[in-house]
Parts: sequence; C-alpha cells; structure tokens
Amino acid sequence: MNNILQQIVDNKRREIEALNARGGDIFTELNPRLFLNSRPSMSRAIKESATGIIAEFKRRSPSKGEIHPLALVNDIVPEYASAGAAACSVLTDTVYFGGSLSDLALASGATRLPLLRKDFVIDQRQIYEAKIFGASAVLLIAAILSFDEIVRFTSLAHRLGLEVLLELHSVDELDRFSPEVDMVGVNNRDLTSFHTDTATSLDMVSLLPSDIVKIAESGISSPEEIRRLRDAGYDGFLIGERFMSHRSPGEALKQFINEI
Repeated sequence: MNNILQQIVDNKRREIEALNARGGDIFTELNPRLFLNSRPSMSRAIKESATGIIAEFKRRSPSKGEIHPLALVNDIVPEYASAGAAACSVLTDTVYFGGSLSDLALASGATRLPLLRKDFVIDQRQIYEAKIFGASAVLLIAAILSFDEIVRFTSLAHRLGLEVLLELHSVDELDRFSPEVDMVGVNNRDLTSFHTDTATSLDMVSLLPSDIVKIAESGISSPEEIRRLRDAGYDGFLIGERFMSHRSPGEALKQFINEI
C-alpha cells in the first residue's frame, strides 16, 4: 500500500486506538444475542432486484473533493429507495469521506433497504459498530487485510447476522478470497492512485466463483456500462458520485434507471 490508501489506513488505526483507549474491550465482551435486530439480506436483494443498483451516500472523496457536502442521509436514502435502488451504501469514514456512524444510524431509521457499512475495516470493533448502527452488511477490502483477517472478520460478521462484501482490486488479491463471504466486489478504482477503469471488472469476472453474488464498483457512469457489466456476469453495481454530484441524488437515480 502507498499514497492515499496508506494515509487512510494509518489514520483509521489511530482512530481505533483512541476509541479502544477510551472504551476498553466493550465490543468484544458484548453477547451476540444483543444483536438480533435484523435487516434485509443485501445479497438476496441484489439477486432479486431488477436493477441491482447499490446507491451510495457520500459527501466527499479524496479523488473528487467535495461532492455534496451538505447532503442529509435521512433525505437522500429514502429517495434512493423510492427511485428503485436494491440497496444503499453509506460511507462512515469522517476525515476522508465526510461520513459518520450517525449517518448509518439515520439511514437505518429512514429505510428498510439493505445497508452496507462502507469503511476501511481493520479491527473487529468496526464490525460490532456496523451491527449496532443498523447495517445489513460490512465491506472488507482485500488490499488492506490478510487472508486470516478476512476469514476471522467474516466469521464475526456472520455471528452478528451481518453479510460480507469482499472487495478486490486486482488479480493479485484473488488469493485472499474466502468462500465464506456472501458477495465479492471488483473495485474499478485503484485505491493508490484513484484512477478508475471499468475494464478492471470485465477482466476479472471470469476469475470469480460462478455461484457468488458479484458486484462491480466505482467509475460506472452510464446505462451502457451497466448493460455491459451485467452481460459479463455482474449482479450488482455500486454507484455513488454519479448520483451524489446531482442536486437531487434520488432523481438522478430515477432517471438513470429509466434509461436502463
């Protein structure tokens, strides 16, 4: 890792160290039975959806800067649901993406759509947080985790009733794929340079297990790309900036689906 990805992960470690110093091991001591509040399955919703679109809520990004800085999650997420999203992704990183766990909690109260906690998960505390604040699934990024960590975090997520989306960026990360994950995503954005190219998803699809829910992520800006990726074998499509850069993200999603 290097560049912006390394900076994000280093900052995340500092955040978690500070939280653990204040709160001890409270998350590891909680009984999983306390987390029986369930949300709809994200993998099932994507498979059953006519669009497969995972509409993302984020205010800014390292690559684009401010996108929709004053966006309110409890306004936009219900609009996404009404427009036909299969699920929603909620950025919870504050420093680089302008999100928070409060956004996830508000989204959970505003819709019954499956919710993905999208963050840079490097500690089991973050998986407990995902459950507590209303997620249906948690993102694990292969580029920042070992195979053993992916297996361990997936096991914990499943014990808490969460699904796992494992995100890959290159063929080199295929050795970190665990058959226990619920979904696999191919991110078209290089997290070290933030360059995007949907050819990444097309190049990797044949290397993924045929029976797992497959999601293409980032850089998807047109209905034509959706059709091409679906024909290649993808079930879901995570799209954020295409909608969030619009004055009304829900309306932008609606128009996009109509064009598909």
